[in-house]
Amino acid sequence: MFTARKSRLALAGGVALAAALALSGCANSNPLDAPTDDSGDGGGSDTIVIGSQAYYSNEIIAEIYAQALEAADFDVDRQFSIGQRDAYMPDVESGAIDLFPEYTGNLLEYLDKDATATSPDDVYAALKDALPDGLTALDYAEASDQDTYTVLKSFAEENDLTSIADLADVTTPVTIGAAPEFEQRPYGPAAAKEVYGVDLAFSATGPTTLESLLAGEIQVADIYSADPAFQTEDIVALEDPENIILASNVVPIASSDVADEIADVINGISAKLTAEELVALNVQSTVDQKSAEDIAKQWLTDNDLI
Repeated sequence: MFTARKSRLALAGGVALAAALALSGCANSNPLDAPTDDSGDGGGSDTIVIGSQAYYSNEIIAEIYAQALEAADFDVDRQFSIGQRDAYMPDVESGAIDLFPEYTGNLLEYLDKDATATSPDDVYAALKDALPDGLTALDYAEASDQDTYTVLKSFAEENDLTSIADLADVTTPVTIGAAPEFEQRPYGPAAAKEVYGVDLAFSATGPTTLESLLAGEIQVADIYSADPAFQTEDIVALEDPENIILASNVVPIASSDVADEIADVINGISAKLTAEELVALNVQSTVDQKSAEDIAKQWLTDNDLI
């Protein structure tokens, strides 16, 4: 497996060829194949290449990493909106990308389909073991983007609900809405019944899950924990003390070549990135329509990180 430094040296040797191909009208949709700056001021062997998914929330976190590292005098090359896991993981594993904001549970499932860990600490430990050689998981954040059993705040107050287990005491029928595949997931209605003794009917609400919850058509909804609705609507996620839901905390995945160099900066971010703050960042993007650059700068300033 190539290291980050070796892979960049190899890429540098192909700059002339890349330029020739560009002149001849050839193009490549992979942003990592774009030629480096001819000035020689960026994209060199000392540059930290940061990637992101094609997802606004992930890009905001990547931009936070980028600005914090720049404030600490690192050179940064942003390679954002690459796509989903199948598209970017080969470049992360090869070392072409030095740093990527990931999610512990989802990445663990990608790397080890037989993994059984579900709690935040257990998932993180299993992920570190499952990572390919050359990659390092830095500290994970409290912030997560994972499934939840979410109810209206009014429903929670009426039925004295704080955890999934409390749903067993609700005397009226309870239906959970989610994407169709949720019904067969390890944390679906069958798990709620087995672990918490909760009887739930299921409704395949798909993309209208939130709307169905707000309209009272369902009583419980599978809403991702970083959804802006947790700030903009009167909803609350129920606690999951038995960890039936796979934890997916935000975790920086770094090339081992640079992990030690950037750890202090990036771990400082993870220490302050809470679940509520990630939701607030996403609200600024989706509701306030602010740019990732402005959102990141304000968050870093507010948290005394730059």
